[in-house]
Amino acid sequence: MTSTVIHAPPAVVATDVTKVYGSGDAAVHALRGVSVGFAKGAFTAIMGPSGSGKSTLMHCLAGLDTVDQGSVTLGQVEITKLSDRQLTHLRRDRVGFVFQSFNLLPTLTAEQNLLLPLELAGRRPDRQWMDHVVDTVGLRDRLSHRPGELSGGQQQRVACARALLHRPEVIFADEPTGNLDSRSGGEVLGFLRSSVREMGQTIVMVTHDPVAASYADRVVFLRDGRITAEIFQPTPESVLDALKRLEA
Repeated sequence: MTSTVIHAPPAVVATDVTKVYGSGDAAVHALRGVSVGFAKGAFTAIMGPSGSGKSTLMHCLAGLDTVDQGSVTLGQVEITKLSDRQLTHLRRDRVGFVFQSFNLLPTLTAEQNLLLPLELAGRRPDRQWMDHVVDTVGLRDRLSHRPGELSGGQQQRVACARALLHRPEVIFADEPTGNLDSRSGGEVLGFLRSSVREMGQTIVMVTHDPVAASYADRVVFLRDGRITAEIFQPTPESVLDALKRLEA
């Protein structure tokens, strides 16, 4: 990955974001004035110890959670100023999601699961783009199968393809390999990385796994609700070393 992509204009930016859950003695400061940008066409991993705020940060970036102070901007839109209705439209039209639990409907085929978000939005699929995504993720011969007939890795690849189908500005992936064995996880991560390299997709991924993080172009580390470090061109060893320093 060249530095021109690493330093490309940001797809999503958090500025002085603070998030507190609860109040008084029970208050939990999940994010403490976080400012960070995520470049277009790059794959960024967010890491940190349990309770560091990494999932909260991703949820705020994706408009799934509100912020108490600060702002989040997606492209040219400050999403922290949007109404619930506007946020719903933004998430549907401009953001993709991949979750640990796949979130596929068991009664629908893989193809029907792929197309469901577009159908709910009243949009027709670009069949040429869909064919490209399906072939890239290697699902051509599994489209008629229901989730229960697919392996965990295949189900997650369906979820990845679904996220890509409407060409979102950013895909947020929350522990996407958490339920997969190492081989299946490697296939999914390889696909996510190729979607960045070959399709120009922007991906922000939360993970606790140094191997998963090594597929990214950049890793951002959080501790106690603050960004404490970042590394570029990570390897499993450099990520593990950074985590050890973080927890020291």
